[in-house]
Amino acid sequence: MDNVTILGAQPKSAASPIVPTVLSIIIPTLNERENIEPLLALVTAALPDTEWEAIFVDDDSLDGTPEHVRALARRNPRVRCLQRIGRRGLATACTEGVLASASPYIAVMDADLQHDERLLPQMLEALDSGSADLVVGSRYVAGGGVGAWSSGRVRISGFATWLARFICKADIADPLSGFFMCRREVFEAALRRMSGQGFKVLLDLLASSPEPPRVTELPYSFRERQHGESKLDTMIAWEYGMLLADKLVGRFVPVRFALFGLIGGLGLVVHLATLWLALNSLGIEFAAAQAIATMVAMTSNFVLNNQFTYRDQRLHGLGLLRGLVIFYLICGVGAVANVGVASYAFTSSHTWWLAGVAGAVVGSVWNFAMSSVFTWRRR
Repeated sequence: MDNVTILGAQPKSAASPIVPTVLSIIIPTLNERENIEPLLALVTAALPDTEWEAIFVDDDSLDGTPEHVRALARRNPRVRCLQRIGRRGLATACTEGVLASASPYIAVMDADLQHDERLLPQMLEALDSGSADLVVGSRYVAGGGVGAWSSGRVRISGFATWLARFICKADIADPLSGFFMCRREVFEAALRRMSGQGFKVLLDLLASSPEPPRVTELPYSFRERQHGESKLDTMIAWEYGMLLADKLVGRFVPVRFALFGLIGGLGLVVHLATLWLALNSLGIEFAAAQAIATMVAMTSNFVLNNQFTYRDQRLHGLGLLRGLVIFYLICGVGAVANVGVASYAFTSSHTWWLAGVAGAVVGSVWNFAMSSVFTWRRR
């Protein structure tokens, strides 16, 4: 056994000393293949004297981004790829990237080249000196700017920043910045309270911190995207609203459950409208009309929940059809539970409205819990 030589192994005396990584740069990606190499070149030039790593957290891009990052990683030990299948979202991508790292300092930046990598040494210096716990690349302090944004986008950003004041625990000019660096313990202290909603991970971090961190803002000008397409759309605004709602009322009622219930209320309206139409316009007998209305309402609930409540776990293709069938079955059992509990409550209290509410609550909780486990289960 002593004479066996392991292929590729080197004597211990010839091994290079291991230099610990000081900074982990978390870079979420979705179809950013053309930006990867230019970004790495810029970061390398900005941090010549720092031991750093770049962790690209990819949400299963279709343009070959994860494959390209892995090819680069085989030549560059600073580069790592964390590919996620079946889930999306910048906030959760950043969280998983942080958990996959071990460095004392964590930076978050986009892959689209719009953030100024030349700030990284200044950010690191501010943290290392002990003058700050978190350093933000800010567009809204003196010397910063938003580049060539339209006036409409500037107004929307200003309004979103104003809304952020309601949940932000730190007094900073740009709580919606996607470019920041912090001590690992700052992120870890907030981690279990973070909602993971949407794209504004810095705001989520600030709102979830048990104690307001010491924040320093450094100005930079937002650049124009060079390759790929912007991810900004109306659903980003929706997810931002979900983040605000979670931080404002999430400790009382889970926002996902509240949204599920709201869509259930809309489903009741759809049910009644369909029932009226079937009875009065189509002349269908009541039993058949009720069955049609029930199916239409359940289908509309499924579609809306898939689009909004479980946006981060949306079903597609055959999974969508399978999920719809499971949702029908769950709601069918929920209806039986609703009637059973309501009947028992009415027998006990003889208060019709209390019995009705009890049945509706039990049915809603059942539908939500079972749908979360079986219809939109995390993959």
